[in-house]
Amino acid sequence: MPESELWITKQFNDYLAGAGNTLTGLVGRPAVARPWADFIVMQIVVAVLLMVLFALLRPRLSADRPGSFQQFFELIYEFIHGQAEDQVGHDGARFVPFFGTIFIFILVSNLIGLIPCFESPTMNASVTCGCALAVFFYYHMVGAGTHGFAYVKHFMGPLWWLAWLMLPIEVVSHLARPLSLTVRLYANMFAGEQVTMVFLRLTKFAVPIIFMGLHMFVGLIQAYIFMLLAMVYVGSAAAHEH
Repeated sequence: MPESELWITKQFNDYLAGAGNTLTGLVGRPAVARPWADFIVMQIVVAVLLMVLFALLRPRLSADRPGSFQQFFELIYEFIHGQAEDQVGHDGARFVPFFGTIFIFILVSNLIGLIPCFESPTMNASVTCGCALAVFFYYHMVGAGTHGFAYVKHFMGPLWWLAWLMLPIEVVSHLARPLSLTVRLYANMFAGEQVTMVFLRLTKFAVPIIFMGLHMFVGLIQAYIFMLLAMVYVGSAAAHEH
């Protein structure tokens, strides 16, 4: 068993190793004794927590007497909706489910590491890369769906004889976007997690709580920046100027 294995990962590896090897076998990885990694298990935990949370919220929805639980999520929805309209335009509302999913998943993933015996899955580059690739493919799908073949043509520049120059520039520019999203989120969350853990080991609770508060702030800001950049990319792809 790896020294850094979380207690919940240990349970997965002890009792669900067969299921883990089946899943990893789908991508060609050989079977191992302990196939579950911490970052994979923590993503599952985040997904389950969110499903339970919204399963509890749904029967409590009321237009006449909204509770505090509903009002809290309505504030989040209004904030994301307003940001989407600012960045994407009048069509921004139809992308709110994607933006909201990205924001809430990353936010919870960033903050769950503050719970003892858990860690943030976003401090692993594989997780942030997966989120970045989701944004990358999504905004290209939006662009292709909105403009059709004209979306591909815009990569070649405004003048056909500049295509040989513009196409490589555009390709590199777009490929740099998921890399930037991946590194930014991963680096900030990894650094924040390490600083918090170091001070938890060296000092009593009163001092680390300051860094835990800073970690919460960084987690919120990074989730917002990731969502905001996703909005910018979608808005650029869906812009009618194409």
